[in-house]
Amino acid sequence: MKMAFGNCIGFAGTDYLTAEKLFSQCYGSIVAELTEEVGIGEKIGETTAEPVISVCGLRLPLAELSKQWEATLEEVYPTVAKVEEKRVPILSYTTRPASAPATKVARPKAVIPVFPGTNCEYDTANACLRAGIEPEILVIRNLNVEQLLASGRDLEQAIRTAQMIVLPGGFSGGDEPEGSGKFIASFFRNPRIKDAVHDLLKNRDGLMLGICNGFQALVKLGLVPYGEIRELDDSCPTLTFNLIGRHQSRYCDTRVASVKSPWMLKSQVGEIYTVPVSHGEGRFVAPKPILEQIIANGQVATQYVNGGGFPSMDISANPNGSVCAIEGIFSPDGRVFGKMGHSERWNPGVAQNIPGEKLMPIFESGALYFK
Repeated sequence: MKMAFGNCIGFAGTDYLTAEKLFSQCYGSIVAELTEEVGIGEKIGETTAEPVISVCGLRLPLAELSKQWEATLEEVYPTVAKVEEKRVPILSYTTRPASAPATKVARPKAVIPVFPGTNCEYDTANACLRAGIEPEILVIRNLNVEQLLASGRDLEQAIRTAQMIVLPGGFSGGDEPEGSGKFIASFFRNPRIKDAVHDLLKNRDGLMLGICNGFQALVKLGLVPYGEIRELDDSCPTLTFNLIGRHQSRYCDTRVASVKSPWMLKSQVGEIYTVPVSHGEGRFVAPKPILEQIIANGQVATQYVNGGGFPSMDISANPNGSVCAIEGIFSPDGRVFGKMGHSERWNPGVAQNIPGEKLMPIFESGALYFK
């Protein structure tokens, strides 16, 4: 039943699958899904296109089974978030930035800082390598004050010799106290590191990317949507708890809403990418004036969309309840890009049972920018 739920594939049992066998203890048994007949074991049934499980003379629709399965603990672990039903605008900003780096680099370098709780550094480094970017994983050590200070100096030096900074996903500082990304943000507010970041972005035509936990840090620093590290107040955008009140881990469809960024050089407005998400605080919220400003300025990079390709507030499409179904945003000049979906987790052969284009070429675009 649970195997069938994922892709709504039905199952028709054979005569071998009696009620007695269905409910008997079968310790050590293995259910194998095969594409051809084999000469071992007992055939218990076949998959079907019709979303129905047929066993022992009964026909059980998957929709009804799924409803019964989820209803048992719905009050404890809700699967549906209550949102106001309203039409979400389809955002399209097709003007690309005219900026280009003063110095071309055949193989740009990306510094990837690893904080306590970061867990996506290797995926991120592999995505860089595939795109032709040289990654430098730099571990932030915090066992004592001396190591923390040394890590700050190492990060500053690494930034000053790199073309881009990539903040990977994870749970820095355990996301405690309330507010994910706070530990990363506090570290980057060190005056020397702050100056190195601003020098990279404003004087050396560099780029910065933050995914999931990294996106949360970018927002709490002000790098998105403002393009610089600044002090924030209650009127600034933020990323907060998912409307469902718990962690979400699944694939989502995201639509490119703007190409006003070097990170979108190989993407087009309207393209849809299916990316995995894994977060508890991914809901983007912003005051109406700021929201209107970033939309008009083409800073909304991507939106969560439903199966028809339309932005939606329904939890089946929008896992966290982000305003305007926003999944990612740019800085005003597009050099800084923050997004919740883990585009770095793409690998050949992964999630083949899930339809959709999964390779979003943001790393490839970042490499192209410097060539």
